[in-house]
This record gives sequence, C-alpha cells and structure tokens, in this order.
Amino acid sequence: MIEKNMIMNQINNLKQRIKHLKRYLDYTQKKTRLLEIDLELSSPKIWNKKTCLKKLNKEKYFLNSIITNINNIEKNIKEVIIFFKLAIETSDDLVLQDTITDIKTIEEEVKKLEFYRMFSKKNDNCNCYIDIQSGSGGTEAQDWSQILLRMYLKWADKKGFQTEIIHESVGEIVGIKSSTIKVYGEYAFGWFRTETGIHRLIRKSPFDSGKRRHTSFSSIFIYPDIDDKIYVNINPSDLRIDVYRASGAGGQHVNRTESAVRITHLPTKIATQCQNNRSQHKNKEQAMQQMKSKLYEMQIRTKNKEKDKLEKNKSNITWGNQIRSYILDNSKVKDLRTGIEKNHVQSVLDGDLDDFIEQSLIMGL
Repeated sequence: MIEKNMIMNQINNLKQRIKHLKRYLDYTQKKTRLLEIDLELSSPKIWNKKTCLKKLNKEKYFLNSIITNINNIEKNIKEVIIFFKLAIETSDDLVLQDTITDIKTIEEEVKKLEFYRMFSKKNDNCNCYIDIQSGSGGTEAQDWSQILLRMYLKWADKKGFQTEIIHESVGEIVGIKSSTIKVYGEYAFGWFRTETGIHRLIRKSPFDSGKRRHTSFSSIFIYPDIDDKIYVNINPSDLRIDVYRASGAGGQHVNRTESAVRITHLPTKIATQCQNNRSQHKNKEQAMQQMKSKLYEMQIRTKNKEKDKLEKNKSNITWGNQIRSYILDNSKVKDLRTGIEKNHVQSVLDGDLDDFIEQSLIMGL
C-alpha cells in the first residue's frame, strides 16, 4: 500500500509540474499564436514574401515543438493513471512495474522542459555568433584558438546545431588569429551565451624545443543573431568598410578577387567581417547583420548596467575575465565561475561541455 501511495504521489507531482510549466511557458498564448501563423501561411500572398515565409515557418516549428512536448506528456500521464488503476484492480505486479518505468520516462521528459525555463532571457531562442580571438602567447595562442574552434564545433554538432564558419584569419605558422562561427538551431544563443569570456590554456608547448610550460589566452564572445524587426540605429558615416582577399581554405577564387568584407563601427571600435561567400555583396550583407547584432547586444548590456570588459579589453586578452582554465599537464579543466572540475581534458576539448554550460545556466550566469 505504501508503494502504491508513493506512485500516486509521483503522478500527482508530475501533473502539478506540467501545470506550472504550461503557465510559465505561456502554453495558451503559444497555441493562439500558432493558429495565427497557420492563418498567415494559408494566404497565397505569403509565397511572394520569402523572408517572411522562412521566419514564420521557423516560429511555427519552435511553437510546435513546445506545444507537442507538453501535449505528449499530458497524454502519457493520463495513460499512466489508467494503467495504475488497472494494476491496483487486478493486483498485477507486472503492470505496476511497467507503470513505475513509464513514470520515470515521463519525469525525464518533464525535466527537459523544466531545463528550458532557464532560457528566459531575451533572444535566448535566437541563432548566434561565436567570435574567437587569440590573445597573448603568439603561436601558442593561435594554436589554442584553433583548438577552441574545434571544441565548439564538436559540441554544437553533439547538440544538433548547424554551424558555418563565416570568417577565419589564419595564423602565420599554425592555428588562427580570429574566427567567427554562426550557429543555427533552437535556443542556440541560450545554450552558448555563458561561454563569453577568457579561456586560458597551460601546457608544455609543442612549439618550444625546451618543452617549457606556456600560458595562452583566447577570448570568446557570443552574441545573438537578432530579428530584422529589431531596430538598431547605425549612422552610415560611423562605418568604415574595407574589402580584401580572403585567406584560408576556399579554392583559387579567394586568391583572385577581393570578396571578403570587414566593417568597423568607428565610435565603438567594434569590427565584423565575412569571407565565406564568393559575392562581395553577400559578405557585406552578412557583416552588416553581425554588426547590427553586436551593437544590439552592447545596448542590452549597457541598459542592464553590465560592464562589457571583454570588448573593452580585446587588445589585452590576458589574466582578466577568465571563465575557465585548461591545464594539460595536470589533466584538469576548471571552470572558475561554477567551480566544476573535470580530469578528462581531451573529452572536454572533444566537445564534452554539458556539465560546465548546464551548471552556468542553473546558476543564472
């Protein structure tokens, strides 16, 4: 009887949690908005507005995923209650055991939805950009930046995100001086945003004949790919636009034409660049979108009175603003904000970042 009461308490707890989630995630409003989108998509005129069509379909997918998950959980809870009552009436221990297993499965699904409550900040559901900038350390730092680039690409792939390298400045010997990745996917900015900061590497340098320990730094800056509906006032006279020949992979074309574009916002010294398209016009359009996103993120930080030391100190990427240390000699990675340490350094560099990122989200960083 005690076990049966415990099972019923678990079921009631799940019902209560999904009720709270529906309220927190604006379930009713999302259903209403989904009907509005379906109505807009049913109009023949929408096919002449490709950009609008793409955005509506993206929003529909996002709303559908939340609504469908909640509906499925509620349906599964109802089925569990039916089978639980049947197990009691028939005294069938096998059915009771299946009910316990089903409750555990439902609880895992509820936990996943509850985790998404942490993506409550504006633009958390947006695509995002990752800027990687090598700091002090010369060749070592450039090699370290390349390692971080690989790490984030691997983690993004594990999470089901699509990625595109839209800019890359190759180092003189190895590695990269800087790189910009665009990440596409549900809650991309929400997942990545806490990675902004300085990442420090300590290791015996493979480029030092004496095998001495070296400390290298690289900065990571994450910003959302904001919606076109958001207005950001940019004075054209505040911009300097440079074109140049793209470097790195890309075939013979990159060596023949000046298709790469760099845009600098003179008042803030913020710069964006793109080289992944053959068309200079498309690269300029992409770089402008990044500029708009960066300036918007800076405005949000200013309004929230958050000092963006990372952007101010990009010319001095050293000991300040560290968020994580990767110590290869001691086989240890330590997150300085959450206190989490991991001894499997290679697995972290292969994209095992869940523990660090999930804890930082739980802490509200």
